[in-house]
Amino acid sequence: MIEKLLKERIVILDGAMGTMLQNSRVARHNLPLNDLLNEINPDLIEDIHLQYIDAGADIIETNTFNSNAISLAEYNLQDKAYNLNLEGARIACRAAASATARHNLRKVFVAGCMGPTSAMLTLSPDISRPEYRAISFDDMAQAYSEQVRGLIDGGADLLLVETVFDSLNARAALYAISSVQQDMGTQLPVMVSATVNDRAGNILTGQSVEALYHTLAGHNLLSFGLNCSFGAKDLKPIILDLANKLHCAISIYPNAGLPNELGEYDETPQMTASLLKQMALEGLINIAGGCCGTTPDHIRAIAETLQGVAPRNIRGKCTTGPLIVTGLSTVVVDRQEQNFINVGERTNVAGSRKFARLINEKQYEDAASIARKQIEDGASIIDINMDDPMLESAVEMGKFVRYISNDPDIAKAAYMIDSSDWETILEGLRWSPGKCIVNSISLKEGEEEFLRKATEIRKFGAAVIVMAFDEEGQAVTFQRKIDICHRAYDLLTKRAGYSPNDIIFDVNILTIATGIKEHNRYALEFIEAVRWIKANLPGSHTSGGVSNISFAFRGNNIIREAMHSVFLYHAIEAGLDMAIVNPSMLKIYSSIEPTLLKRVEDVVFDRYPEATANLVDLAEKLKAEAQGSQHLSGIESRVEKWREESIEGRLAHAIVLGESAFLEEDIRQALEKCSPLEIVEGALLEGMERVGELFSEGKMFLPQVIKSAKVMRNAVTILQPFMEKDQGDIPRLRRKMILATAKGDVHDIGKNILGIVLSCNNIEIIDLGVMVDNETIIEAIRYHKPDFVGVSGLITPSLHYMEELCRMLEKEGLDLPLFVGGATTSALHTAVKLAPLRTSVVIHTAGASDCANMLNRIAREPHKSIEEVMASQEQLRELYYKSNESFVSIEEARARAEKYPLESYRLPEGFGEDNLHVRFLPVETLVDKIDWNMLLAFWGFKGGYPAIVYSNPEAQKCYESAIAAIDSIIVDQSVDISIEVRFFDAQSREETILLDGKHRFEMPRSTSERTDYRSLADFVAPEGSGITSTVGLFALKVEDLQKSEDFRDYEHLLRESICARFAEAAAEWMQEQVSGGTVLIRPAFGYAACPDHTQKRLACQLLDASGRIGLTLTDTCALVPTTSLCGMLISHPKAHYPHIRNKKQ
Repeated sequence: MIEKLLKERIVILDGAMGTMLQNSRVARHNLPLNDLLNEINPDLIEDIHLQYIDAGADIIETNTFNSNAISLAEYNLQDKAYNLNLEGARIACRAAASATARHNLRKVFVAGCMGPTSAMLTLSPDISRPEYRAISFDDMAQAYSEQVRGLIDGGADLLLVETVFDSLNARAALYAISSVQQDMGTQLPVMVSATVNDRAGNILTGQSVEALYHTLAGHNLLSFGLNCSFGAKDLKPIILDLANKLHCAISIYPNAGLPNELGEYDETPQMTASLLKQMALEGLINIAGGCCGTTPDHIRAIAETLQGVAPRNIRGKCTTGPLIVTGLSTVVVDRQEQNFINVGERTNVAGSRKFARLINEKQYEDAASIARKQIEDGASIIDINMDDPMLESAVEMGKFVRYISNDPDIAKAAYMIDSSDWETILEGLRWSPGKCIVNSISLKEGEEEFLRKATEIRKFGAAVIVMAFDEEGQAVTFQRKIDICHRAYDLLTKRAGYSPNDIIFDVNILTIATGIKEHNRYALEFIEAVRWIKANLPGSHTSGGVSNISFAFRGNNIIREAMHSVFLYHAIEAGLDMAIVNPSMLKIYSSIEPTLLKRVEDVVFDRYPEATANLVDLAEKLKAEAQGSQHLSGIESRVEKWREESIEGRLAHAIVLGESAFLEEDIRQALEKCSPLEIVEGALLEGMERVGELFSEGKMFLPQVIKSAKVMRNAVTILQPFMEKDQGDIPRLRRKMILATAKGDVHDIGKNILGIVLSCNNIEIIDLGVMVDNETIIEAIRYHKPDFVGVSGLITPSLHYMEELCRMLEKEGLDLPLFVGGATTSALHTAVKLAPLRTSVVIHTAGASDCANMLNRIAREPHKSIEEVMASQEQLRELYYKSNESFVSIEEARARAEKYPLESYRLPEGFGEDNLHVRFLPVETLVDKIDWNMLLAFWGFKGGYPAIVYSNPEAQKCYESAIAAIDSIIVDQSVDISIEVRFFDAQSREETILLDGKHRFEMPRSTSERTDYRSLADFVAPEGSGITSTVGLFALKVEDLQKSEDFRDYEHLLRESICARFAEAAAEWMQEQVSGGTVLIRPAFGYAACPDHTQKRLACQLLDASGRIGLTLTDTCALVPTTSLCGMLISHPKAHYPHIRNKKQ
């Protein structure tokens, strides 16, 4: 039923439960979790559900966000998990049934809400143990299974896995859903919603949201989308990017903007609804609702605003498209985009003696460097195999996958979990954060076992390689290969529910040139089988292990490289999609010596009986020549540029890059001229400060920060013996800090990250956990005697507990610095609300790196650093109190606005008598009007023109490129600048400008006591005054006629930035042409003085902008081309652009 509704209209989801409970006057009985109200006060929860239903919600979420055993265990309440979900679903179902009866049988769906838990599976909480996880995949899946059973038993219609910040957590949830529904015989639709950590569209682990979708898409999702994160405005670009890539419905339920400095949400229901409508009009939405800060008023506004707007067209999944697998990024196996995908083979204990030795010796960091090197060499998928009789393969598989998943340079690739042991495959699947490939399963144990394993793999959302084996053994002939593959294809697609895209056939690359006649056709049979599969098993893919082909020539790399290259060349031509191959064991096909090429192709294609013997003869000859010349093969070591810097620069770079290979060597060199303390406080902290800057700018992600922190920790460890020799350094370096999440808040990811980073800065961390009451914090301070205490809060109530903590610290005489952080905190809130409550300092930091840098500053200069913080806070308080802005009613604002004499509205004779129509205004007319400051600022160059051009070589290059581009534009006449101006008789009625007595343009009036209460309408003669003003409408187009297919191309961006400056220059030229010596302003629609974009519609209609100059509007009132303007021309002696400030509703 829900699927049918999604095709008919945009479906409305409810808003925030937590916000409603915080606003409720009904006491929460001092409960640690809102979910407990399902048992204690179910009527309150049901009433909130009913409010959202009455507001227009089609889907209501159960009050079960934290009702899983893992989150509940924080309060020793894990035994309540099933019952809280059961009751939560029952309460919502009662509300839905009641509403159905009251709303003419309108069906309301109940979505069983499943939050992300307080744990994290992808990244280690202990930087010194990358392989460590505090909880197992199986434990998390079990916790979710119990939650799912409760929700289904309670009557939920849908299951919603929401606020996903870790793909592995989400995979555990979906695995649990699949398993429970299989056991219970249910088929409830499943929704997934992620929360992004930055505006680039990455979740907390650094995975792109697109990669997250593809990681989870194998579970046949009803919908996928975004919630929480930011407001709708910031989420739109991410949704826009997803829209054409998703094969399910798109949901969006954003926060009501971001919390302001005081932890409150300012976005009004109308603002949220308007932003969502813009997306809906562009065909981007199927499900819309609200998250933090939203109320029934928001949902009502959204429902009313989206009524009648068509939903996004949901595209069915293409089963014959590319194979998509993921790491942190998306890897697309598509022959139309890339004719071949290289799978790195060196992380295979059977294929690499070095890798096997490192795993056996537990040298995981060095083993990880092999994976990293493969990716640097071009592998986008890495094959991981631990099948060695001397290893516990399942244990080592899980440990290595967990280890490398902390390293973003490795984790960006997709994993191929390779083993002949089923438990080893399962362990790899449990810990792979992306959509991986299983290598492999086969029919050798019969169809039932084949289907059992295939079904289990599908629960993990993975793709699968099927080997050409059956009950009779390995297929070596063409006919046997295609028969087995056809049979497996039918079983997977018709009985196991696989999409053909996720099936990969390996039809056995076997060794040729062995001297055994039966082996001679192995390569040819493989190539022809690949060709047949691509033609007859639509959507499926092919792969193979290339090194097998040349085993007969082990020890002779010249021959082996040629064989690999020749075989791959012809297999790819036949349709081979991917292969496991060592890139260093390949040659360029066309560069192979002609005689060698012919001998190898003779063998591959079995051209004549003597082919093998001839190749063996050539191999012996080449081998003898190589030995005679003492040829040394290998790759020259690459000395990276950063290694040429000063010792201080190298150490700082090592921190930023997370590179530890040269760390000990560089530190020992640095010790020759610096003390350990000088190294830490100098180069190492400089590196960490740079990491903090890059992280705050969105140029580094969490895994990279953790990697840098690990190098910092290693550096301190290396320095420790030298510090002990200088006892004076130790008290200054070894500090202690208590961390806690404030009472009322269960979010601890940020706190945990902070703990990791600070521990790597040689600070001892005492972590009190989440939901910590202030009394516990005070007791811990007395017991541990720390140097600092830090409290984190992600929800608004946390701010109240922070204020209470400040009072308690002051009362108890505990004068250590208090650090606060989290999404609801801010520098302003800290200065205004917290700092005045204490004699000692309260410091707000924006993130882990910021906090670490502040602590290190205090260690170096304690008094100066704290005095600077307090002085800065005093300035903030002064600014805040001075800016305590007051507003008046609109009626009072009209009364207070200065009234202009009627005579001031009489304009000079002749003004506005002539309209203006210009097509193809010569570019050279505008060159002198270009604002070079703005153009250079677009490219990031700050400073006045022309000084910046002479002082900054990069700015000079940009300037010269722009001059050359303008010259080219003038010569080619490749930019169309056209203008349309039309004048109208005009009068005003309060805040409305009436053109020709009938065309209305609304202009807002400022109601702030800091302004002059002005509206643009005040510059137009009042209605009934007996005077008529003249007001113009204008449309101005700047269109680049030189089209570019690559919008990231430098030349395209340069021309676009020039066109933007031409638009402003053309507006200035236009104003000069029509002003007639009057004071004339040209406010553009969508800007501060007249912010309503929709008024462009009427203006463009009255101007016939499309017909006259080719300027058009999108459904959301964006001008096309984008470097265009549309607005009004208003003349009055006192005309200016008013500062519009109105109270936020």
